[in-house]
Amino acid sequence: MTEPPPYVEGHGLLAGKTVVVTAAAGAGIGFATAQRCVEEALMGGAVDRLGRIDVLVNNAGLGGTAELVDMTDEQWHAVLDVTLNGTFRCTRAVLRHMYERGRGVVVNNASVIGWRAQAGQAHYAAAKAGVMAFTRSTAMEAARHGVRVNAVAPSLALHPFLAKVTSEELLEELTAREAFGRSAEPWEVANVIVFLASDYSSYLTGEVVSVSSQHP
Repeated sequence: MTEPPPYVEGHGLLAGKTVVVTAAAGAGIGFATAQRCVEEALMGGAVDRLGRIDVLVNNAGLGGTAELVDMTDEQWHAVLDVTLNGTFRCTRAVLRHMYERGRGVVVNNASVIGWRAQAGQAHYAAAKAGVMAFTRSTAMEAARHGVRVNAVAPSLALHPFLAKVTSEELLEELTAREAFGRSAEPWEVANVIVFLASDYSSYLTGEVVSVSSQHP
């Protein structure tokens, strides 16, 4: 197992931009993304520009484990509503604002599970695959308004909340699939989100970037 690389200091990629990160910012990728955005000079000039949203990061998501034959309608709808419908609602609202300004960036949090099979995750996989398709279609609509829409698809980023709801055996199995022999640090995923949010990715739209070292 390789050790995580040293934490990367900020480089001002989001200087002067106002960024909104939806939900799940208490731990894991959401918290790491919020922290990385602050470190990239997020607050510079934001005080007098609170009415402007340059970047939306749709991080809100709800998981769970249930075999399909035992899955209730409530479990299915809860995961789809938070993970997919929430992304739709927040994006719809922010695009109206961004279209008026003729610029903006949306970054959605998908998952490699939208591509790869995993037992007990039919609802979550369907929701994340939906986020990927939503990203691509929305990007085509938004491009003519000067707005970019992309997504990240992490494989395994370990944080306290995930550890609480996932068995140690499953975590060990998922970690063993990673080429680096370890899970991603949440800030490693956040770094890619920051890149997609920044002007360094100005020609990327409709893309789903895999943040993973997992082999099939």
